[in-house]
Amino acid sequence: MEDPLDHLTDVYRCLVSGSCPQHSAADVARAVFSGACIHAGGVDVSCFSLSVLHRLVSGAEESRFSREVLGELRDLGLLPQLVLHFRSEDQIVSHLAAKSVSAFVFYHLQESGTVCPAWHKECVQAFQSSPPSAELDACLWSLTDVLKKLIKGARHDILGDLLSGFDCSLLALCSKFLPEGGNHAAQSLVVFTPSSQQATTFCLLLDLLEVLSVSGVCVQSQRLVHTCAPALLAAVSHGSEYFVKKKVALLLKRTALQKLGEDLALGGTSSSGLKHVNLSADEHTLAHSVLTAVDQDWLGSVEVRSAAFFGGTKQIGGGEIQKADCVMLRALSLIVLKSVELQIQTSGGAAVGGASEACVYLERLWHFLRRCSVQLAGLRHLCCWISLLFGEQDDDMMEAARALLAMFLDHREKTINSGLDHSAVLDTACSSGFNPHCHFVLLLQSISFDHSILLDFLISSETCFLEYFVRYLKCLRDNWPGFITACGGVSDSHCKLSLLPVTASHDGEKASLPSTAEAGSRVRRLVDYDSSDESDPEDMEVSEAQPGPSACERWFNVDVNRLPASPRQKIFLSLPSNTTATRSGAATSVRAVLCLSQLREVVTRLHAKKLFPYNPSSLLKLLTQVENTSQQSHL
Repeated sequence: MEDPLDHLTDVYRCLVSGSCPQHSAADVARAVFSGACIHAGGVDVSCFSLSVLHRLVSGAEESRFSREVLGELRDLGLLPQLVLHFRSEDQIVSHLAAKSVSAFVFYHLQESGTVCPAWHKECVQAFQSSPPSAELDACLWSLTDVLKKLIKGARHDILGDLLSGFDCSLLALCSKFLPEGGNHAAQSLVVFTPSSQQATTFCLLLDLLEVLSVSGVCVQSQRLVHTCAPALLAAVSHGSEYFVKKKVALLLKRTALQKLGEDLALGGTSSSGLKHVNLSADEHTLAHSVLTAVDQDWLGSVEVRSAAFFGGTKQIGGGEIQKADCVMLRALSLIVLKSVELQIQTSGGAAVGGASEACVYLERLWHFLRRCSVQLAGLRHLCCWISLLFGEQDDDMMEAARALLAMFLDHREKTINSGLDHSAVLDTACSSGFNPHCHFVLLLQSISFDHSILLDFLISSETCFLEYFVRYLKCLRDNWPGFITACGGVSDSHCKLSLLPVTASHDGEKASLPSTAEAGSRVRRLVDYDSSDESDPEDMEVSEAQPGPSACERWFNVDVNRLPASPRQKIFLSLPSNTTATRSGAATSVRAVLCLSQLREVVTRLHAKKLFPYNPSSLLKLLTQVENTSQQSHL
């Protein structure tokens, strides 16, 4: 036979092109085995042999020849030899071996429904006894990869058997890296000494814990993110590597938001599997752990560095102000906000000590944000902090707004029952930064009162906007004077908000608010579909080459003293005094009402043409009630 590398090259080219190699399946199997396991030809040949093997496994479903080669390799005892590469000092060889073994194990599971004994034994031994090392890293990565493939394929029958065999060893592994109770001293000795190997191993463990959480299999290891929450919180405040702290914080954020698996392309895949019977209890455990940590000044010990760029941390010169890491700030804020919200939902607020306790947690969060961010520290109106911090990330902003709205509603119910009036409730809410009327006005300002962007939010599944919007509209309907007050307060607060929509984010998160043109284009496609006769050409048709101002923008550019005689003018003229702040607030309230009215009209037309993705009847009813309330209050 010719040189092994030449032979493997010929096989690889045939596999890529879809043609059949000149040699028999047995010859190809011997060449792959020789290169991958006997090291014939050196490290380069070993690496290439592992790449050929991965290609064979990937194409086994469509290629009979690949299946024949894999059968020959199984007879040669490939896997027991291959897992030995997990211990290789060469990181490339170790990783390629893990990648090839994972693909082979997944193929074997699908074919026979059984776990490869050699792979299972190697991983269990590493989890139970191996210190941070290349071997442990390879085992963690390999198991994570196999689980991802099974979850994506919805093979819950196989998942259950597989994880049952790993449950005890995984619990033992986590007891070393995440000591019970989050003991800081023990944790610093186990993981967070200055060692790149330990940090790498811990990050791989975090990836595995996330996949376990979305597996849908009722084993103890599935609950580790929740049950180890105190230790994970300690890792955020006491880890030596900043990137490790940030990774843990983002994992806790996704856990609090019930969005585990999204960054691993697993979002929603586990919903068809076995229901996590302990989910509610685990959520409460997480929230309790977070709030207990906050009570113990956890936020005071958390480090937040300056924002990172592609070339590393930006060096600041002259009078330039250095910006904090907003990804970290958003993650930590949402962890606290969602924990308070969950406690309110699960225990009626009793667990957080009554009506004022939410304000206490918000005050602690605010002190933390002010310490970390110069931009946030100078705010006059604390309700602006949500827009400043979350304005570049619409999904996070909606989650924060929903949590703050829940806090406000709970606080309002308890304080009004104790004898305070609505005005006092709103004053307290503003002083603590959770007045939902202010948040909604700031949201409308950030999108230039463009109803088409609200429509884009309503038909998108990427945010919780619909749930937030319905709850807020009920609040708005029942407390219109509070909204009018907020319009004046926000207009007079001089919040310099950096809320211009952008199309991408440098921090690796999702894209932020869609631009007006993008959202408008999407709406036009929906409304103009099948030539809607009900659409108003003036409102709906915009030149693609030279987009004109929206109806809201045209309205805003008109002098408020020359408003036409209409219900909108009645709203403006009925407001007290003629100060600049009042006039500015009046213009804001007029634009807000017009924006909601236009949104109702567009949704009505889309629904009539059966173009709206769900039944909006309840939403339309609320929007109509809000319009009626706004007009009746100023007649």
